[in-house]
Amino acid sequence: MDIRGPDLPLLVSLDMLLEEKNVTRAANRLHLSQPAMSAQLARLRDLFGDPLLMTAENGRGMIPTPRASDLQQPLRSALEALGQAISAVPSFDPKNSKHTFRIAGNDNCTTTVMMAVIRQLDSNGGRGLRLAVVPHDLDRIVAQMERGEIDLLACASRFVPESLRTRQMTSGAHKLGQRKGHPRGIGELTLEQYCAMRHVIVSNEGGFSGFMDELLKTHGLQREVVASVPQYSLVPTIIASTDFVCTMPEDFLKAHADRLDIIDLPIEAGKFDLSIAWHPRSDNDPAHRWLRDQIGINIG
Repeated sequence: MDIRGPDLPLLVSLDMLLEEKNVTRAANRLHLSQPAMSAQLARLRDLFGDPLLMTAENGRGMIPTPRASDLQQPLRSALEALGQAISAVPSFDPKNSKHTFRIAGNDNCTTTVMMAVIRQLDSNGGRGLRLAVVPHDLDRIVAQMERGEIDLLACASRFVPESLRTRQMTSGAHKLGQRKGHPRGIGELTLEQYCAMRHVIVSNEGGFSGFMDELLKTHGLQREVVASVPQYSLVPTIIASTDFVCTMPEDFLKAHADRLDIIDLPIEAGKFDLSIAWHPRSDNDPAHRWLRDQIGINIG
């Protein structure tokens, strides 16, 4: 016997027929016409290869065949289980759940977001929760989220794909970072001096041009980029031991203020906006909502 998707509603009718043992009463309870219920019973008989219900000898109601009697309790249990699954309100208990969250982004963005979640994992004491931070690939991120491989993207707002939900978490200025004792000194930086300095940039692709280069180009200017690294965390060590400089989010530079001077830029470079993004499929998932809430509470 092959019960296909379109035939599944017939099982609800069979359950009611077995309970009422009367086509008219079963039809009334399911808000169907008597002819429609009779047609469904005929279809059920074809599917099961059995009469299922037969007219009683006294003409009052119907009696089930042995096959129908055997079906009644398993069918009722299956339908009740299905009803409970559909009506159940999903929940998430961080203290008892076994769940792994995956956040994608560069090391600057994910560190900010990750620490907010790590603090919550620690205070909750949920031994079953785990957090994985992975590099982001903006060309693949939407597909990865559709497959449930990535929960959150943490990145600058301008890079978030349009198809994702987004929430801005922090916003701050860009500044220039240079080593303590840099020969330029710590006085006001001119645009000419900025372009003459030797710069490091962060690029996943190993490129030597970034948003500052595009900005300078609009003013007919160019700077010298001498090094490209894939991670923010590499920059402080490089510029603290050389005369190279780097334009970075102010909040990141402040974390290394013990060995770096933070200098105002000579040109308006806009804000660094850190956002988290997720796929619409996860909007109402309790675990995912908990994850987003922890980030918002601890960062916002």
